Amino acid sequence: MREQPDLDTLCEIEQRVLWLATRMIDQANRRGTGEIKVGGHQASCASVVSIMTALWFGHIDTHDKVAVKPHASPVYHAIKYLTGELDRSYLTTLRQRGGLQAYPSRTKDPDVADFSTGSVGLGAVAPLFSALTRRYVDAHFDRRPDARFIALVGDAELDEGNVWEAIADPATAGLGNFTMIVDLNRQSLDRVIPDIAAVRLKQFFANAGWHVAEAKYGRRLIRAFETAGGEALRSHIDDMPNEAYQALFALDGHRLREKFLRGADPAVAGAVGHLDETRLAELVTDLGGHDLGLLLETFAECDRHEDQPSVVFAYTIKGYGLPMAGDPLNHAALLTPEQIDAVRSHCGLTVATEWDRFGPSTSAGRLTASVGGAINNPPPVPRPVLAIPDASRPPVTTGKLSSQEAFGRALTALADIDDVGRRIVTASPDVSISTNLGGWINKTGVYSPTERDDHGGSERLLRWAPSPSGRHIELGISEMNLFMLLGQLGLSHDHHSEHLLPVGTVYDPFVLRGLDALIYGLYNDSRFVVAGTPAGVTLAPEGGAHQSTITASVGAELPGLWYVEPCYATEVDWLLCAALESLGLPDGESTYLRLSTRPIDQGPFAHALERYGADELRRHVLTGGYRLIDAPADGRPGITIVTTGVMAPEAIEAAAELDDEGVTASVVHLTSPDRVYRSWQGVVAAGARAATVLRRRSHLHAMLPETERHRPIISVHDAASHTLAWIGSAIGVRHYALGVDRFGESGTIADLHSIAGISAAHIVNAALIALAEDN
Repeated sequence: MREQPDLDTLCEIEQRVLWLATRMIDQANRRGTGEIKVGGHQASCASVVSIMTALWFGHIDTHDKVAVKPHASPVYHAIKYLTGELDRSYLTTLRQRGGLQAYPSRTKDPDVADFSTGSVGLGAVAPLFSALTRRYVDAHFDRRPDARFIALVGDAELDEGNVWEAIADPATAGLGNFTMIVDLNRQSLDRVIPDIAAVRLKQFFANAGWHVAEAKYGRRLIRAFETAGGEALRSHIDDMPNEAYQALFALDGHRLREKFLRGADPAVAGAVGHLDETRLAELVTDLGGHDLGLLLETFAECDRHEDQPSVVFAYTIKGYGLPMAGDPLNHAALLTPEQIDAVRSHCGLTVATEWDRFGPSTSAGRLTASVGGAINNPPPVPRPVLAIPDASRPPVTTGKLSSQEAFGRALTALADIDDVGRRIVTASPDVSISTNLGGWINKTGVYSPTERDDHGGSERLLRWAPSPSGRHIELGISEMNLFMLLGQLGLSHDHHSEHLLPVGTVYDPFVLRGLDALIYGLYNDSRFVVAGTPAGVTLAPEGGAHQSTITASVGAELPGLWYVEPCYATEVDWLLCAALESLGLPDGESTYLRLSTRPIDQGPFAHALERYGADELRRHVLTGGYRLIDAPADGRPGITIVTTGVMAPEAIEAAAELDDEGVTASVVHLTSPDRVYRSWQGVVAAGARAATVLRRRSHLHAMLPETERHRPIISVHDAASHTLAWIGSAIGVRHYALGVDRFGESGTIADLHSIAGISAAHIVNAALIALAEDN
């Protein structure tokens, strides 16, 4: 617990932070070219300056982690500048290339180490899942120093459904080191929010087992409530519509008195009758979210609730301390140059001193320097590269096995490898068994902060006995929660000094439900593995609602994510091990495995293994693909079939039928269309002048000998056809892309392949048409 600082010093720092944040936004917009609006949120910054001043200079400690609401980015940077952690040169670079980002970014800002925020609602719960990660790490490794996890959110962020999904999940219960501070300024982007229903929101939190606190009225008003007429005064303010209360901030003198007392009980007029206009304005606008002393007391109260997450409703005014305070349309408003001059003068600054820090001998200077020395952003330490094997088991060359089942077997086998298995932590939104995590759970257990009886589970096929030693975290049915948790588990090394290997599973169609959280995790440079399974219309009987088509393109298009779609069991094994290794590499990334429940004959892989050898074939699999059927030119018409994932059997069947028709057909099997595309794009990026020479170095060209590059290409994918539609243009030949470009329905695999146009017969027909058109 930190010693509470002098409130006068805090007020001085608060005023300087407000000025710097306001001026940074002003400078950014003066710098603008006029081409497009630069933007910034002076009013939103102003509403939260008091809260952030109290947090940084009176509450948080070295190991605490804080997520700042997106629009308060300039406030954060102003604080980091005053503490000596941000160079002065950055203050004039807000929203500029190479400068400070519009919203806090741990990957692009020089002074943000904890959490990126920007997509509202996600930063609100990221520290909650980080607190869950810390609880898991403490249970499985040496206990870390105590830390608090704090989310500072705008009240409108509570409209986001993912916030309530996170709050309601049993996995986040009991996290007493987490506090959410709600900046309750009762304004959204365009309006004053009528009837924000704070009472209802508080009840939601309380019903979820949270400690609920509020900083509603400042201590000046609280004292007034205790005097004659005080109860009537409280009731009158409580009953005022938000729009009416906000309007008071734009008034002064007799107009404020008249507006405030309109319709009031006579006792209210008696309670404030002795106050002149200035003191009346100070009283009726005295909100708890701007009372530094009250805020510090409220934060300390939350710390005493060690077994409950806490939420603080801090009542504030948007634009507090600025001429635009309370204006219902102030969200994106900017102060005029004349108003900026007036605020600068009010702060006792000049144009020559406006960017200055406090003098080192002043009380404010000593406090800001001490905070900078204790609560700073340490330089990042590289993640460890673990000794992860190339494979969990010998190659599988016989029988039938689905890629999903191969994934479960490989993961279970990895559990026994020292310093690898103990770092793997799995998570799933109530689909762990149907995504083949059963073997892993039987071997490692389900995580719970306390021992729980599984009521006879030891006699069942699946042993579900939650305990602190378990290594699987089961969530409720919320894909947003899954990706938020994976994102924070994947930052465990950065936030908790312990490298984890997070692996999540989710039904592939519902990757899109959690897409915002997935993108958020990648943007934060989190490292994790996720298996989307089962994928595609090959999940035939389940119908269109459970058949994914566009997830492959999403995986290929997202930065920081390696998308792979294996077919054969050993491909899955090799790719999973490489994915886990990548989590620790300096240039590593997350991995998305798109898998299937379709049993696949492993014989064709055995033939490829014999032809290439294990080491060479593994290299090709990791690079993105290999020639599954090698049919070199023999004088007959030729075709190249490119496939990925579980469509390999159809490609092989089509090649055999074409051979019977007098057409030679090679089959190129892409284990990662993403890596093959990147390889080709790398050549293109090298420059047009060198492309003719360099294109032979792309993996796609390496898989297609020059003697075959004139052949038409037929691609087939259990996903949208455009995912592979670029290949023909990369080679410069005719290309027909077959894929799933309509919603699915229930039926057999053969039915769905026929309906979608991706059966072996469709491949043969497309090949013959392409050859005829070429002739």
